[in-house]
Amino acid sequence: MRLTDHTLRSALDALNAGETTSVALTEAFLEGIARLNPRLNAFITVSADQALEAAKASDARRAVGKAGPLEGAPLAIKDLFCTAGTQTTAGSAILGGFVPPYESTVTKNLLRDGAVFLGKVNLDEFAMGSSNKTSAYGAVENPWSRANDPDTRLVPGGSSGGSAAAVAAHLALGATATDTGGSIRQPAAFCGIAGIKPTYGRCSRFGIVAFASSLDQAGPVARTVEDCAILLRSMAGFDPRDATSADLPVPDFAAACARPVKGLRIGVPREYRLDGMAPEIEALWRQGLDWLVQQGATLVDISLPHTKYALPTYYVVAPAEASSNLARYDGVRFGLRETAQNSDLRDLYERTRAKGFGAEVQRRIMIGTYVLSAGYYDAYYLKAQKVRALIRRDFEQAWGQVDAIVTPATPSAAFGMDEKQDDPVTMYLNDVFTVTANLAGLPGIAVPAGLDAQGLPLGLQVIGKPWDEETCFSVGAAIERAANFTAVPGIRA
Repeated sequence: MRLTDHTLRSALDALNAGETTSVALTEAFLEGIARLNPRLNAFITVSADQALEAAKASDARRAVGKAGPLEGAPLAIKDLFCTAGTQTTAGSAILGGFVPPYESTVTKNLLRDGAVFLGKVNLDEFAMGSSNKTSAYGAVENPWSRANDPDTRLVPGGSSGGSAAAVAAHLALGATATDTGGSIRQPAAFCGIAGIKPTYGRCSRFGIVAFASSLDQAGPVARTVEDCAILLRSMAGFDPRDATSADLPVPDFAAACARPVKGLRIGVPREYRLDGMAPEIEALWRQGLDWLVQQGATLVDISLPHTKYALPTYYVVAPAEASSNLARYDGVRFGLRETAQNSDLRDLYERTRAKGFGAEVQRRIMIGTYVLSAGYYDAYYLKAQKVRALIRRDFEQAWGQVDAIVTPATPSAAFGMDEKQDDPVTMYLNDVFTVTANLAGLPGIAVPAGLDAQGLPLGLQVIGKPWDEETCFSVGAAIERAANFTAVPGIRA
């Protein structure tokens, strides 16, 4: 086995057994990044020197019996998490050169447990996108390709496309990611890996560049469900610096992966059977449900009647919150400053934002500003919040009948970089299966479960009750075992 072929679990086992070192692992991943990143563009910043120093320190701690839960594991960090002393761009030109003086709580927790950071990975600008093509630092390429069309470069999904591509291409053992409307689960499904969005409040948002504050949630992507569980345990926990952080104990998520699903009631929402859905997606969904039945679970037909309003609700609420959050980027306090001789403050704002924000971010800011403006607030934003409450109530009623819900993760496999890009609404439809979990604040995990006719990965999604990530991991691991998904992309370290 090549060092870069390790899962997080097998790498930690090898480190504990003395079969390898953190320095050796880190060097192997850095070599892979140097070779493949010029094509994939998964990393914006590679912290080679810092990573090797951290790996040496990690090996020294292990030698004296002070190894943490993630001791020596090389990880990638989405460039939305502030990292002290390392550039944080949020994929935007307006933050180019910004070096935070502090560490986000999630990355601080990972460092506390011994992780080694390889660098910062690419993303859609300010996490707004489903293709990783809106980044000011260039598009990320999916390491997978179509069997009959290998020359067409595919998107890795978004916004956490750099995270997913890096893990799928074996350039890191795992990566941090964020999910506002599907930005962990959709790229995980497109890249043939696992990814979980935990319950809103499970991971601190302190130090994560904000998009939509009532929807954003950090989580991990990794090669396996168990790897995600290991990472989430380190990432999660109460943080008094985040008012929405939950003061709850963090379970042993990895132990939950071994739980049997026998006796569990699995909800099958009839509203997720969309007109025109690809037959392959429908077949995979049915196959996943059959796997769970074979392991002793019971299927329950449920209704989530307000699902059809989820996408329009999301695309009112999220841009509204984005327009408020992004108002801080004004060319005065940090980041880009565009001005001209004799320009006034308003001119400074206009020039800086016009040059610093990309087209998709500008589009969402304008939508958000519009729905919050006088005369439209009640018609759009207030109504969207009321519908959001109804979506949440649908799930609350469903939990009286079921323990978890299983759906497709995406409406299609990864698409080409030049496909679907001209119509923003078509792009937004990529989130049709995932946004409900964000609007209701629920945990959801994407698990690779099969390949389409072109040899591209397809994923299933498990949605759980609030604070019940353990059942998500149990059901997700059961699907993973049954699927026996061993396919790997053609581009990998």
